[in-house]
Amino acid sequence: MKTKLWLAGVIALMLLFSVVAVLSAIGFIQAPQPVAKALGVAVLMVVAVGLWTLYREIRFGISMERMGRTLESEGALPADDLPRSPGGRVDRAAADAQFEIYRTEAEAAPQDWRSWYRLALAYDASGDRTRARGTMRRAAGMFHG
Repeated sequence: MKTKLWLAGVIALMLLFSVVAVLSAIGFIQAPQPVAKALGVAVLMVVAVGLWTLYREIRFGISMERMGRTLESEGALPADDLPRSPGGRVDRAAADAQFEIYRTEAEAAPQDWRSWYRLALAYDASGDRTRARGTMRRAAGMFHG
């Protein structure tokens, strides 16, 4: 719940920033100088990219949550039982061993979003956040059809 409240705050700030930026951009576009007009258009483009990115990330998060709930209801969500250091870091050797299990599963069932979701969790546990995110996007694409 704490994460959702934080997210709501970020969304509210982004929307407030967007409104202020769009109003400023309109003022620049209405100015007679070509440089001001170009600056106004550039600001509108930055706002559009920011809002698109925000929308895409929220949609991605919602998909991840739905997939996780689906796997949990099916009893197929992997347990978070890897050994951890006193500081909370996952033991790399254990994570790598678990990764091989889920990599093999995903290779055996390349059309199953569930196997890709579990592989994404294994990538994350192994510390490869970039591949975890890409693999989770692949799972989300299959989940939505």
